[in-house]
Amino acid sequence: MSFVFPDATHTPLRGGATLRWGVLAPGAIAADWVSAVHRFTDQRVVAAASRSAERAQAFAERHGIPRAYGSYEQLVADPEVDIVYVAAPHTEHRRLALLAIDAGKHVLVEKPMGVSAADAAEIVVAARTAGVFAMEAMWSRFLPQTTIIRRLLDDGTFAEVAGAAATFAGRFEYDPHSRAFDPALGGGSLLDLGVYTLWWAHFCLGRPDSVAATGELAPTGVDADARVVLGWGEEVSASSFTSMNVDLPITAMVAGSNGMKLEVQPFVGPGGFRIGRADGGNAYWEDETGMRWRDGLCYQATAAAQHVADGRLEAPEHPLDATLDILSIIDEARRQLAPS
Repeated sequence: MSFVFPDATHTPLRGGATLRWGVLAPGAIAADWVSAVHRFTDQRVVAAASRSAERAQAFAERHGIPRAYGSYEQLVADPEVDIVYVAAPHTEHRRLALLAIDAGKHVLVEKPMGVSAADAAEIVVAARTAGVFAMEAMWSRFLPQTTIIRRLLDDGTFAEVAGAAATFAGRFEYDPHSRAFDPALGGGSLLDLGVYTLWWAHFCLGRPDSVAATGELAPTGVDADARVVLGWGEEVSASSFTSMNVDLPITAMVAGSNGMKLEVQPFVGPGGFRIGRADGGNAYWEDETGMRWRDGLCYQATAAAQHVADGRLEAPEHPLDATLDILSIIDEARRQLAPS
């Protein structure tokens, strides 16, 4: 199949606007984010904070960060920090984002932005009122491959989108006190993994008209498996499958009314995708940067920096209303799956 792919439209990783970043809560995702940002971009993290001064200092030394704070309040008061990356567990996103916004800082908040749409809405209202930039850290949206897929969707390659699907499943060791399984910590596959699969459906088709969820609960009552079917009228649907019980390829697809289909694996990180016709003719796009998995966290940082430089208060690629839509879907799916 002969096919010319459009160019990627991601913000260049070097040579553009830069910000001075502060990191709240130096855990595993923060470590990967800082490593990717420092390795691949001109952005620089200038401060890190933890509830433990020793932990903050160790993180700062490991990543070449000049200042470490033993409280979140100290970091958001630092006049040399332009923007705060909130990397805490789900249940802390609202509190820490509001803390940073109240200090006049721009914010990049790990996904999901809150454990409910209501939580996220508080952040959105606060940021808009304060006139600061706010974005959910939906890093997958800012990858080069995703910007190409966006152009294919917009350019009519699929005529009308007829359906979409995404799967994100991985085996989690059961621990009732862990972030994954403790309801008090925002546990469950939908908040941890479904934020990606349901983002994909929303990315392809927008806000759905209907949500139907089935699944299995862990002994703690959180969703261990979740199957969500979204509907747009009577003829268009998308499916999402998330699981903490089984390992499956992290894949997504979208199909057009003209028989064209796109499959991407992994859809959450750098890689590639296949596009083809129903008769079997295929074309392939591959990410040639050599980046893999969480290396791709860096793209959202450069996008945020450019948007701030341009005077934007949110990212057009992943606007705040999209964040609220997706969390509203998760709210409804969790409601349907909750123990009766």
